[in-house]
Order: sequence, then structure tokens, then C-alpha cells
Amino acid sequence: MIDRKIVANFIRDAARTLILPRFRALTSGEIREKRPGDPVTIADIETERELSRLLSELVPGAQVIGEESVAEDAARLDQLGSEAPVWVIDPVDGTSNFAKGRPGFAVIVALVRRGLPEAGWIYDPLADAMISAAQGEGAWEGPRRLTVAAAVPPERLTGSAYGRARSGARAAKALNESGRIRGVYNQGCSGLEYMALARGTSQFSLHSRSLPWDHAAGMLIVGEAGGRAGFLDGAAYDARIVDRPVLATSGPEAWRTVHDIITAP
Repeated sequence: MIDRKIVANFIRDAARTLILPRFRALTSGEIREKRPGDPVTIADIETERELSRLLSELVPGAQVIGEESVAEDAARLDQLGSEAPVWVIDPVDGTSNFAKGRPGFAVIVALVRRGLPEAGWIYDPLADAMISAAQGEGAWEGPRRLTVAAAVPPERLTGSAYGRARSGARAAKALNESGRIRGVYNQGCSGLEYMALARGTSQFSLHSRSLPWDHAAGMLIVGEAGGRAGFLDGAAYDARIVDRPVLATSGPEAWRTVHDIITAP
């Protein structure tokens, strides 16, 4: 298994040299839109390039894809179907926050083989906080092994939710107006939301699309911390499937509550 500390150091160093110096210091020429409402910055591009170089040298024969390279050529997603291990990179998760000078962004890296995450890292540069996991080895923040929150009554559940419920309402609105949970608190950064789940400070995270750079590491980390993570329909997570709702929760009770509200007609 890969030495997770080596990858963690790559991520931390890239964030310190390529991301943090640009926070609240971006010029207009260093931000553009890939699509309306979907920004990318020079920090995204340079961080992905640097991590791609370092990671490709770490595991012989491994391939690398990242959010920005796929934005340029969607066919690169096909690499997830190969037999070779694949590094998956989100250089700045929460780019909208970052581009606006707001806290709430992370770096996410996963090592995937045949659709299954084998290792994952999520780094919060502003807090200098790193969570990592490897299949069968638990989820860790430094020397501390992480455990999801213990079961709580539904009315105390908090988490994040994006997309729409089966009723057509926004998922966050459907959950908040159900009267069955405490509330939805979206951060605009899936990496930080998975970190909260693994630390036991929230109980659920729902997303409408299963893009691997957003979710491969988080799915593994939550599972290794003792939670439940997979597709909303109950199927096991597979990074090769990129457009299906995913749900991660602190346990089966939280899963049932969120699932039932979101899938109600």
C-alpha cells in the first residue's frame, strides 16, 4: 500500500506554494469560467499540474485524471475503466468560495483501482488539517483515528445536501421543511463536508452527481470512519459512475431518514 504520508506532503506543499498565496490575491486575469457559474483559477490549474507530475512518478504505471483535465477533454474519464490504478485529483474543491476570497475550500486526492477507492486524502489548507484513509486501515487525522458520530434522534441530524429531491424541490429545502431533521448547512465544499462527517460533527452529506474528484476520497474516508457511503439507491460506490446521486451518513438510521425524505414523491 502507498505511504500516505508521502502523498500528504505532496498535497500540503502544493497548497502552501500554489493555493494559499493566491487566496484573496487573485487578479481578474487569473479567474475564468469553464461554464457559466463554474469558475476555475490559476491555482486550480497549477496545483493539478504539480500533483499530477508528482503522483504519476510515485506509482509506476498509474494514470492521473483531474477535474481540470477532464474539463478540457471528457474522454479522460475513460481511464477510470482501465486495469491500471488511477490518481484522481480535485486541486481546489470549493473553487467558487476560493475565487470570491471566502473560506471553504480543500484539496482532494484519491487512488482508485477498477472503480474502487483504495486510498484518499482531504486537506483543508486554511486550517492545515489533513484527513486520510486507506482501504481496511481506518480514517486518520494525524495520530487520531476518526469515528463518525454516534446515532442521534432524527431531529438532531445536521449535514449538507445538494441537488433535488424526487418531489422536484431542492434537496436542502425538502430536508429543512420536512420537520424531521435539525437542519442543512451547506459549505459549498464537499471535501470539508466529508471531513465533518468523519470527525463526527455532522451526520450526512448528499450530492446529486458522483463526480470522482469530489467523492472518491470522501466515500472511502467516511466508510473507514465507520459510516455508510454509497449511491443513494443503495448500490456500492463506484468511481466509474459519474452522474448518480451519492449519500454518506454517520450510520443506518441517518441514512434511512435522509433517503426517505429525498425519495418521497
